[in-house]
Amino acid sequence: MRNDICEIKFDDMSSELRALITYEPNGSLSVEVPQELIDEVRRNSPVVRWEMGVGFFGMEDVVAAGRNPHLVATEPSTGEPFGMGTSVPLIPLHLDGEIHRHYRRLLDPLFAPKKMALLEPQIRALADSLIDAFIDEGHAELHDALCVPLPSIMFLTLFGMPLEDLEFLNEKKNRILKNEGTSMMEMEQIGRAAGLELDTHLRCRLTERRAESVRRDDLLDSFMYFQVDGHGLDDDEIVNLMHMFTIAGLDTVTSSLSCILAWLAKHPEQRRRLVAHPEELARAIEEIMRSESPVPSSGGRWAIQDTEVNGVPIKQGEMVYLCWASSNLDPAAFANPFEIDLQRESNAHIAFAAGFHRCLGSHLARAELRAAIDQFHRRIPDYWITDGDEVEYELAGVRQAKRVPISFPVAS
Repeated sequence: MRNDICEIKFDDMSSELRALITYEPNGSLSVEVPQELIDEVRRNSPVVRWEMGVGFFGMEDVVAAGRNPHLVATEPSTGEPFGMGTSVPLIPLHLDGEIHRHYRRLLDPLFAPKKMALLEPQIRALADSLIDAFIDEGHAELHDALCVPLPSIMFLTLFGMPLEDLEFLNEKKNRILKNEGTSMMEMEQIGRAAGLELDTHLRCRLTERRAESVRRDDLLDSFMYFQVDGHGLDDDEIVNLMHMFTIAGLDTVTSSLSCILAWLAKHPEQRRRLVAHPEELARAIEEIMRSESPVPSSGGRWAIQDTEVNGVPIKQGEMVYLCWASSNLDPAAFANPFEIDLQRESNAHIAFAAGFHRCLGSHLARAELRAAIDQFHRRIPDYWITDGDEVEYELAGVRQAKRVPISFPVAS
C-alpha cells in the first residue's frame, strides 16, 4: 500500500479539489493563474480516496490509469456515461475494449494529420472573414468574435449542416456542459434533458440528408456510406457521433483558442517572436496547451473489476478520476513546469488525454488552432488587453477565457 493516498470525505475537500474532482461550479479555479492552485492539490493529495472512489493527480499515475483496461468510461451497473448530456455511451468516447478499437479503426483515418492539414485554407478563409468584421475597429472581444464562431462554423461545414444551426447547437452544448445545477446529479439531469433536444434536432438533419438524391463531400456523407470490416453505421450511430462532435468540436477548440490568444495578448515579447517566426507556432501552441490544459480532466471512469494503479488498489464499481491539468504541471514530468517556455523541446503533455481514450479530434483541433492563430497574426500582429479592461476566466468543466477584450492599431 502506498503512503501518499489521502483519505478525504467530500465535505472536507477544499473548494479547488471539489471543482476538479466533482466539477462543482464554485469559481475557485476561475482565475487568471489557476496553475499553482491545481498543483497544490497534487502536492497535498497526489492520490485521493473519497466516498465515490479514487482520484489521481500525478502524471505517472494518470497515464497508468488511462492505460488500464479494467477502468472503463461507463458506470458498470447502469452502462451509462457521465457529463456529456446522454444516458447512451457516445462513440468512441464511452466505449472500451474491442468495440472501442473497432470504432477507432473506422474513425481515425477520417481525422488523420494529413487529412486535417488539407483543411488549412478553409480555416484561414473563415478566420479572415471573422477578422474582417472587426479589424477596422481597433478593438474586439475575441471570445465572441473569433473563438466561438470559428470552431462552430468549421463543425457545421465539416458535417454539411446549415449555419442557421449555430445558435441552437451552442445553446444546447452550454446547457449540457455548464448549466445552473448546483450538484453533480442536478447538472447531469439538466444536461441530459438538453441532450435529448440536441439529438432530436440532429436526427432531423440526418433525415433531411437521407432524402437528398446527391452525395456531398463532408463527414456526414462519410458516416452515411463508409464501411470498415463490413460494418456501416446506422442512423442511431450517426446521431450518436454527431452528438459527440457537437460537444467536443464546439467547446474544446473555443476554450483552447481563447486561452492561447489571451496569453499571447499579455506576453508581447513572446508573441512578437512568433509573429516573426511563424514556424515556431505549432510548438508554442503545444506548450501553452500544456500549461492551460483547457480540458482539465477525464470525466468519469469506473472499475469493472478489482484492480490497481501503481500500487493503489481500486475496487470493482469505484469511480476513478484522472486529472490532466495537474499532470501537465507535474515536476516529475516537466522541468520548470510553471514556466511557459515556447521553445520547450520535450513536451509529452496530455492536454488531449492519455491512454485508450486519447482525443479523436486532436489533429483537427491542432489544425484549427495553428491556422487560425497564424492568420490572426498576419492580419493583426500587434495586440494587447484593452487598457482598463481585463480577461475573464472560467473553469466549469473546461477552462476558457470567456472574455478577451483586446485593442490593436488600425491601418491608415
